[in-house]
Amino acid sequence: MRPTTDTAPSQTTDPYVLRAVAVQVATEAADHIRRRRPQVFGPSESAGAVAGPAAVQAKSTATDPVTVVDTEAEQLIRRRLEQLRPGDAVLGEEEGGSASVDGVLWVVDPIDGTVNFLYGIPAYSVSVAAQIDGRSVAGAVIDVAAGVLYSAARGHGATRTDAAGVDVALRCRPVDTVGMALVATGFGYAAGRRAVQGDLVAQLLPRVRDIRRIGSAALDLCMVATGLVDAHYEHGLNAWDWAAGALIAAEAGARIVVPDPTSPGAVGEIVVACAPGIADEFLMILGEVGALNAIPAHR
Repeated sequence: MRPTTDTAPSQTTDPYVLRAVAVQVATEAADHIRRRRPQVFGPSESAGAVAGPAAVQAKSTATDPVTVVDTEAEQLIRRRLEQLRPGDAVLGEEEGGSASVDGVLWVVDPIDGTVNFLYGIPAYSVSVAAQIDGRSVAGAVIDVAAGVLYSAARGHGATRTDAAGVDVALRCRPVDTVGMALVATGFGYAAGRRAVQGDLVAQLLPRVRDIRRIGSAALDLCMVATGLVDAHYEHGLNAWDWAAGALIAAEAGARIVVPDPTSPGAVGEIVVACAPGIADEFLMILGEVGALNAIPAHR
């Protein structure tokens, strides 16, 4: 699904048109990331972990990196959105912004899975979503290494487009018991939060088929939409981590639980996406183990 924005009115709020904008800017950012990685980190995929301080800096903790390519990609997205949608607000992981705005808000994660990107693990993504009144109405997530696009517009369904341009409509897998569910999750960077998250995994593991930790929440949510996993839950995500992926999962039939988009990740609220056949049971189990409670970054 790679619709053109060339003739789209610049101020429409039609989700289908906003989806086209999200696809276009995410695709351009993904192309930039692919070009820049070998330039910044060297030709080998494994070379990233030894990049110098000019290319990699720490954010919330010493283990939470941001690279020069993250910053470049967000700047590219912001420039293109200003050209395609002049006057719209932008909330981005690297340059910030406000989630409380009138009109269309673009919620941007230039590289979701920066640690994977840094190490050369091929599981990182670009995520671009359009929100209106705090609700995602359009979004695109690109698996950069695989060249796969996931996109959705509210009320229009969700689509996976492979590197050859072949579109497939997305539906969650028809699983009907949590005991047979493959569950994706992720962990925060603060040690206190990680300790609690580890305890939750220990309680959940005997009750599900297995656990997967991919390293990109946006890709995890898209994997729920495709049926590659049956559920995803994670505490402490920011709006840019889930705004596009949660919409894609929802349009594929998933049950979604997300915080208010103004809630910062430090508060530690949960994001859940799960196949409809296990939604009631999975949410019940999460409640039983205490996973529906927030896990603040600093406990």
